[in-house]
Amino acid sequence: LDSLTATATQDPEGFLGHPVNAFKLMKRLNTEWGNLESLVLSDTTDGFISNLTIQRQYFPTDEDQTGAAKALLRLQDTYRLDANTISTGNLPGVKHKSHMTVEDCYELGKIAYSDVDYYHTELWMAQALKQLDEGEESTLDKATVLDYLSYAIYQQGEIERALEYTKRLLELDPEHQRAKGNLKYFEFQLEKQKKAADATTEKEKEQGKTETTEKKKRQKRSSPKTFSLIPERKKYEMLCRGEGIRMTPRRQSRLFCRYYDNNHNPQYVLRPVKQQDEWDRPYIVRYIDIISDAEMDRIKQLAKPRLRRATISNPVTGVLETAPYRISKSAWLTGYEDPMIDKINQRIEDLTGLEMDTAEELQVANYGVGGQYEPHFDFGRKDEPDAFKELGTGNRIATWLFYMSNVSAGGATVFPDVGAAVWPQKGSAVFWYNLFASGEGDYSTRHAACPVLVGNKWVSNKWIHERGQEWRRPCGLSEAE
Repeated sequence: LDSLTATATQDPEGFLGHPVNAFKLMKRLNTEWGNLESLVLSDTTDGFISNLTIQRQYFPTDEDQTGAAKALLRLQDTYRLDANTISTGNLPGVKHKSHMTVEDCYELGKIAYSDVDYYHTELWMAQALKQLDEGEESTLDKATVLDYLSYAIYQQGEIERALEYTKRLLELDPEHQRAKGNLKYFEFQLEKQKKAADATTEKEKEQGKTETTEKKKRQKRSSPKTFSLIPERKKYEMLCRGEGIRMTPRRQSRLFCRYYDNNHNPQYVLRPVKQQDEWDRPYIVRYIDIISDAEMDRIKQLAKPRLRRATISNPVTGVLETAPYRISKSAWLTGYEDPMIDKINQRIEDLTGLEMDTAEELQVANYGVGGQYEPHFDFGRKDEPDAFKELGTGNRIATWLFYMSNVSAGGATVFPDVGAAVWPQKGSAVFWYNLFASGEGDYSTRHAACPVLVGNKWVSNKWIHERGQEWRRPCGLSEAE
């Protein structure tokens, strides 16, 4: 424990950038600290008890521990990681490797079970059982794990496998009452299924449909699935993993990198910036080395004391609220607080040619373990309450996004409708228009922030609004212009 503490204090961000370390810390300071409290409260001095109770208020809560567990499950699904890979800590780009104990795996399985998530319950109870079978020492017994495992498998409709695990449980504990009842029930259900299957096969033979059914199945399996027909959730996860569609060589040849001064802007005539095209439709550009290390450090320093759980605008009521599909902390910084913020705002104006007086303040966001923002639009749609009515500045015409850290694994910004993926690069920024010149929304800009697999992701963004852009970006003559 001493060596673990030394490693963690030397590099807190790097250490907690590993999702297993983050989960184990939450568990240690929530569940295990509660056990320690109970132990020392039985016989010790008043001063020590008082100090223990005071410190407790700064520790993670049950909600924090559950959140860290759910983040691990989210990462497991998005990046297609098996339970053993996570348990052994073999994740890409890790600096501080960490192993999960039987108790850790069991805890994850229990949290999934509480959420009626039997798929993940099975995965993590099976991992706990595997580690017990391999001889890992634990206060947990195999019977407890097998009880959860057999029930989770049964709930997914695999009665035969559930029966196997129930029999194994009864070998360990022949008097286990629930297992004895389950054994009879599973055997009865299996016999019932067998009779039903036999009757169906007989009926199909009579009607001569067996061959036709098999043919249909083969045809269904072989039919090609184009990227555009894949459900959005799958497209989002594919892009987060670096899969998905690739540009044709012809389209790729139209993307360039250049030195850019935005029409001879006086600030950049002698010192143009590096700009590169990331995607063509929608047009996404990246500015490289556009913000210095000192500026990024100052922004983080100003934002850290104010970071709060990020909110979304409810599409029905328009009220700001937290949501499970946006997991990050954010803070807003104004030009009045530090002249450097004004300097950054001016830089964005010089390079985009857009008015910043009507833009929203600079938003700083931090995505920790499993932090993400599922597919969403930045602009307000016609079918929802006007989220920006109070601002009086119109819709969000464009988005400017600074990347203020590199991410060891995960954390891409993806556009599921078009198959684009933009990866974090410290010191760079990406820019795109959310609205066409006509003022109509560009629905191809629907985007998402992929879960951070390993590391810590810092970004800051500027949402630029319509008002004040009338002469800077004149209205187009057609809707899609």
